[in-house]
Amino acid sequence: MTAPAAIARSPRRLAIAPALLPWCGLGVLTVLCLLLKTELPWLVNFPKQWTLPLASYINAVTDAVVAVIQPGFRALSALLDAPMRGARLALAWLPWPAVMLAVAALALKSSGERLAIFALATLAYILLAGYWPQSMNTLALVLLAVPISTVLGFLLGVLGYARPRLRPVLNGALDLMQTVPAFAYLIPLLLLFGFGPVVGLIASAIYATPPTVRNTMLGLDRVPAAISEAGLMSGCTRRQQFWQVEVPTALPQLLVGFNQTTMAALSMVIVAAIIGGFEDIGWEVLSSMRKAEFGQSILSGLVIALLAILIDRLTIGFAKPPETGPTRAMRWMTPRRLVLSLAVALALAIVIRLVAPGATFLPETALRTEMGGVNQWLLGIVRDYAWFFDGVRNTVLYCLLLPMRVGISGAATPAIWGFALSPTMAAVYFVLVLAVAGLAMRRFGAREALVVLAAGVILYTGFLGLPWPDFILAVALLAGQVAGYRLGLFALAGFALILVNGLWPQLVQSLYLCTLAVLLCLLIGGSLGVWAAHSDRVSRILKPICDALQTMPQFVFLIPALMFFKVGEFTALIAIMLYAIVPPIRYVEHGLRHVRADVVEAVEQMGATPLQTLLQAKLPLALPVVMLGLNQTIMAALSMLAIAALVGTRDLGQAVYVALGKADAGMGLIAGLSIAFLAILADRLIQAAVARSTAA
Repeated sequence: MTAPAAIARSPRRLAIAPALLPWCGLGVLTVLCLLLKTELPWLVNFPKQWTLPLASYINAVTDAVVAVIQPGFRALSALLDAPMRGARLALAWLPWPAVMLAVAALALKSSGERLAIFALATLAYILLAGYWPQSMNTLALVLLAVPISTVLGFLLGVLGYARPRLRPVLNGALDLMQTVPAFAYLIPLLLLFGFGPVVGLIASAIYATPPTVRNTMLGLDRVPAAISEAGLMSGCTRRQQFWQVEVPTALPQLLVGFNQTTMAALSMVIVAAIIGGFEDIGWEVLSSMRKAEFGQSILSGLVIALLAILIDRLTIGFAKPPETGPTRAMRWMTPRRLVLSLAVALALAIVIRLVAPGATFLPETALRTEMGGVNQWLLGIVRDYAWFFDGVRNTVLYCLLLPMRVGISGAATPAIWGFALSPTMAAVYFVLVLAVAGLAMRRFGAREALVVLAAGVILYTGFLGLPWPDFILAVALLAGQVAGYRLGLFALAGFALILVNGLWPQLVQSLYLCTLAVLLCLLIGGSLGVWAAHSDRVSRILKPICDALQTMPQFVFLIPALMFFKVGEFTALIAIMLYAIVPPIRYVEHGLRHVRADVVEAVEQMGATPLQTLLQAKLPLALPVVMLGLNQTIMAALSMLAIAALVGTRDLGQAVYVALGKADAGMGLIAGLSIAFLAILADRLIQAAVARSTAA
């Protein structure tokens, strides 16, 4: 290369991409804000006198509207109360042998003899544990909520399919329904319907509707054009084509939606117990947690988990037949034999009730009555090994949680770390950050160097010490560059709304807790996913564990965390991680297992080691799938905020929970919409990033 050519090329190496120029300007603004935050404290702490009383305005409107329409909703509540009581009485009337026979027949038809054995074992455990009446009351709630959700969801899905122009509005409403915490929309439901089991029924039906809507639109969209054209050529009218051609073709996807709707309704049983509990499993879990009866909490929580797994396997078995084909037991259980088995179960119930009308046939001494010794034993373990549990909690709290919340500058005090951060130490820290950023610049580029600098600043100041103008502008700029100016404006408006309503401290608490939980889930879950992708034995071991974690209601995750680590942010972190760790395991394994084999073979033939093949070939090719797992992890972490508020957090979830206790519809709505805004923003950002990565 000649000297003029080298001279001509050198400026290109030093040139900064135009997209990075706004980030450089934002970096300068950040430095100025950090230097001036002592003199201008409003840069970090938004003044209370600048907040808007939007919650009061919403409460005023809500009170006026509720006073007018409340009688109609109370009448609807009384109307729904009759089938609720009827379902409870019907299930209570059925003796347990008849229920076991009917469920075993359904399990045989759904997935074969293994599920039938599991179903009988689950029902036997519920019976011996002493939670049979409570389980039947829970099933009454689910059996009434699921048909309401299914019919409503199917109608909305057909509307979205038939009217494409309405689909953006419908998708936005579904996003809100799936991301706003249940506690937030329980407040207006309580004001309209009053306190009682019907409120839990309606809340469960609302929460469980979106899966049916989405799967209905997806199933109808995927009907092949050739099948539709064949229906038209056969002389079908539009109505006949829809009901006799399109709906049967989309039926497998509709059944998947039914499965997801059923699981969503079941996951609401404890939330329903909070605002209108009666003698059901959700109420048992909630009351035992409040009394610190960990033995009963584990027993009742295991009942919910087993019921969730059983219902999931039953419904998904009808929705998706086994890939290897039906088993011998499934073929034996023909539709005619299934109907006959259900008829025999009903006849058995009638005979038992005629012979012994007043008998309960329940064990006199159940496991729940013998849990006093177990409670003392568990409390003894917590007491005897308190040094270990407290050590784990304090280590994570002081070395990880606290530095992320208040920063190294706030954590480095004699009371916490044993020393104070001197100016020299701070200078050494920033020199190291600049050195790492320089290495990133040399190895990867300017974009990665800016990421290192941003991480170094956040780690030093903590989330609570970040100036809010810099944070809002940074997220809006990121959203604008990744997904377009509309998402950038959406981010700007959403954060501004949170800011002026006085919820910025709660937002920062939510962000730091969810960020840490997501990072740890990606680290631990991603490692397990990589291991499972390269080992069939590990994959087989992890699959039932992931199935159990994915089907358990959210409240159940609080039981072990609360038992060993008491209340606090660390307990909330453990509960969030238990709920959000499944997506990275599943998506990383799925992505790595489906990397093109010829690409992997080509890399290995070039002499790459297994680690090089993983880092330089498999993970980059599986990145779009891994990013989808990241999306699901963020959604799960945000959805657990309101649940984790029960163990002592101070975030947006706690604001929603406090608003529920005060019946403050305004603050509950604003805090709930704030969580929904974070979830929707993260979803749109990751979807845009995945689309770019796939296109590249």
